[in-house]
Amino acid sequence: MRIVFFGTPTYAEHILNYLIQQKANIVAIVTRPDKPKGRSRKMQSPPVKVLAEQQLPGIPIYQPVKASTPEFAETLKALNADLFVVVAYGEIIKQFLLDVPSSGCINVHFSLLPKWRGAAPMQHALMAGDLETGVSIIEMVLAMDAGDILGEEKISIPPEMTCGELAQKLCTMAGPLLTKVIQSIEDKTIEPKNQDPAGVTMAPKIATADAKIDWEKSAQEVHNQVRALNPAPGAWCEVLVGDQTKRLKILRTQANPGVVNKYLKEAWYESCGTESIQILEIQLEGKRAMTTKEFIAGVHKLEIVK
Repeated sequence: MRIVFFGTPTYAEHILNYLIQQKANIVAIVTRPDKPKGRSRKMQSPPVKVLAEQQLPGIPIYQPVKASTPEFAETLKALNADLFVVVAYGEIIKQFLLDVPSSGCINVHFSLLPKWRGAAPMQHALMAGDLETGVSIIEMVLAMDAGDILGEEKISIPPEMTCGELAQKLCTMAGPLLTKVIQSIEDKTIEPKNQDPAGVTMAPKIATADAKIDWEKSAQEVHNQVRALNPAPGAWCEVLVGDQTKRLKILRTQANPGVVNKYLKEAWYESCGTESIQILEIQLEGKRAMTTKEFIAGVHKLEIVK
């Protein structure tokens, strides 16, 4: 089966690497354009492109500014692809592009659809305190994440798991599940399952401003926000360090209902409504990430602005 792989970030890179190891017949890669990164603004290639250049020499790599154009559709038609596989590509694909491959287009989504359709399913699952999530592989249609489910697998969510840790687990699950679905499509044994419209919830993209901590929420809600936004964009608040106001990212916490607000030599408990959380790992504006113990040893004292 001739496959065109659409993907951009590290999540997609892991799944592409699995397909390569399984000897999938990948005939082209479509990824987002290179972008300037960091203070130097040096151009950096997407992880999927880097992997493809290393592992798929000679395979065409396309980086259109916009994939859903008639001109690019003609380029893809010339590949005679059977299937498009899309993993976190970063653009909504129009219907005329979905119609190009003979066996359709499939998408790997990190939630148990129809729950958490959208750009940030893992983050919203963690913020909501969900006890399980998973991977859904769906047929792509024009509506966002609304296609029939072709395969799914569940995983429980430990109470301290961060989004980065969850992503690693789901990427590991996604590869074998995707391979199974591709084989079923090729064998014409696939059994699509409709999504239940009554179960739809949305998971819109999270902006930095949306990550600001509301200290009036419960300890569990703040804890869930912190782990949901680790590693990016990071749950944050403003703090007073001396006479300066700075932004503090809180990277790891532990809920401690009933513990009073304390700032000790080696531990930091912060009040949340009538409860508190223990702050375990942080990153002050302009500094590296560090444990609370390391931070207190260097800064000694600060105050959260509430």
